[in-house]
Amino acid sequence: MRKRVSFKPLGLLLACATFQPIGAQSATAVAVRHSEGLVHGFLVLRNLAGVTLADGDLIQVSRGNRVTSELIFRFSDGSVHDETAVFSQRRSFRLLSDHLVQKGPAFPHPMDVSIDASTGQITVRYDDDGKEKAVSDRVKLPTDVANGMILTLLKNIEPTAPRTTVSMVATTPKPRLVKLAIAPQGEEQFSITHYVVKVKLGGVTGLVAPLIGMQPPDTQVWILGGEAPAFVKMEGPLYSGGPIWRIELVSPVGPDVSTTDSKKER
Repeated sequence: MRKRVSFKPLGLLLACATFQPIGAQSATAVAVRHSEGLVHGFLVLRNLAGVTLADGDLIQVSRGNRVTSELIFRFSDGSVHDETAVFSQRRSFRLLSDHLVQKGPAFPHPMDVSIDASTGQITVRYDDDGKEKAVSDRVKLPTDVANGMILTLLKNIEPTAPRTTVSMVATTPKPRLVKLAIAPQGEEQFSITHYVVKVKLGGVTGLVAPLIGMQPPDTQVWILGGEAPAFVKMEGPLYSGGPIWRIELVSPVGPDVSTTDSKKER
């Protein structure tokens, strides 16, 4: 009997090098160039044909050097992608905790993943052939773990840096550490830097994947530079093996003035 085993998505960006034991190598966290503050961003998620699949919000608050950032997408079919990351921003960005929930028809493998970076406790709840199971592990995490804060890091990476590498906890469903390789593709119009994040699988898997059509697609991200960097657009999978989706900023829509006035008249 084939089992349904969920694989944790690598967040909004999927880029990994050789799988390696957690805590096996040194790490350098991304330096804080632009401190994070109060943010409420309005997002839309579409397929590449332009069909809207979900509306989203990025809600972020900061208290001192501690930042809480929640990214949530609500799909028209009732599915939900909800990730909340808590991180510190002193001299460098440091993840404290991350909680990711994906559920509903849009996600073939429902999951609930919690990471406590301060203690190294990782808990993964997943679906296995219709039964909920859990994997829990306690490990020593490197200082550059980037779960739930990739877009923040991209706003702080030097655009002239040829390559930046950070770590991310992935689950298969057992927690594993992957490396994210991020490289700029040059500056486009209006000071927008285009980043391409490539998936680099190590060992035999990396050699065979392109031959059998299993090489994961690149993820494209556009960041507006300047004194106040901002996310512009992303194209890539939201979960491992998923379709290419496009995430963009949208403007909030206020109440219809004519409708409001007619109500007052009545």
